[in-house]
Amino acid sequence: MNRIYKLFNGNRKNILSVYFTAGYPKFDDTLTVIKELETQGVDMVEIGIPFSDPMADGVVIQQSGAAALNNGMTLKKLFSQLEKIRDSVNIPLIMMGYLNPVMQFGVEKFCRECSATGIDGIIIPDLPFKDYMTDFKALGKKYGIEFIMLITPETSDERIRLIDENTSGFIYMVSTASTTGAKDRFDEKTLNYFRRIDGMNLKNPRLVGFGISNKPTLDAAFANARGAIIGSEFIRLLGSEPSVEAAVTALMQKIGKS
Repeated sequence: MNRIYKLFNGNRKNILSVYFTAGYPKFDDTLTVIKELETQGVDMVEIGIPFSDPMADGVVIQQSGAAALNNGMTLKKLFSQLEKIRDSVNIPLIMMGYLNPVMQFGVEKFCRECSATGIDGIIIPDLPFKDYMTDFKALGKKYGIEFIMLITPETSDERIRLIDENTSGFIYMVSTASTTGAKDRFDEKTLNYFRRIDGMNLKNPRLVGFGISNKPTLDAAFANARGAIIGSEFIRLLGSEPSVEAAVTALMQKIGKS
C-alpha cells in the first residue's frame, strides 16, 4: 500500500508535511534533512527539485533553488542521493518540482526512478490538468505513484470536483493565489475559502500549504483540513541556523510542536 494512504488512513488529523529544496543549504544535506525531519516527528516530506524559473515560489524558495543549482544539484544526482533512502526512512516522500526538469529528464523515466527509489507521490504545480489526464495519470498508476494536484481560492467548484474524481492521495489546498511565503495569520477571506472547500465534502483529504509559518497559521490549517505543509519558513531556518538539526528544532518550537 502506498505510504500516503497509510498516513491518511482512518481519522488521522493534524498531519504535518514539510517541504525543502534538495541540495540546500549544502549539496549533501538532502538525506540529513529528511532523516532529521522524521526523527523530530514530521509526518511527510516534500523534496523540492531546484529549477531556474520557479514561478510559483517566493523569494526564500527561489534563493534556495538557485543555491542548490549552484551546488551542482540535478535530478540525476538527486535520485542517486535517494537511492537507499528507504533503508532508514519510513514516512511518505513526495517529489515536488516544475514540469520542465521532468520533461527534460523523461516523464516515464522520472516516474520509474521515483518508484524504484521509494517516492510515494509527485507534485508538479505547472502540470496542466488536461496533460495529467492524457499522459501522466496512467504512468502514475503503472508505477504506483500518486500525482497530487493543487487548488487555489480561484479554482472553480467544477474544476475541484474534477480533480477530486481523478486523483487520490490528497489535495494540496493552496491558501492564496500569490506565491509561496510566510504569513503571520490567515485573513477572513482565506478562512472563508477553507470553509467553502470543507463544505464540498470531497473524497480526498486536504492539506493546506503556502503561508504557514507559526502556530496561529498552523492551527488554522489544522482546523480546516487534515493537515498542513510548511516550506518557506523551514528553508529560511535552514539558511540561518548552524545545522540541519538546529533548523528542524527551531521550526518545531516555532509552530508549537516541540
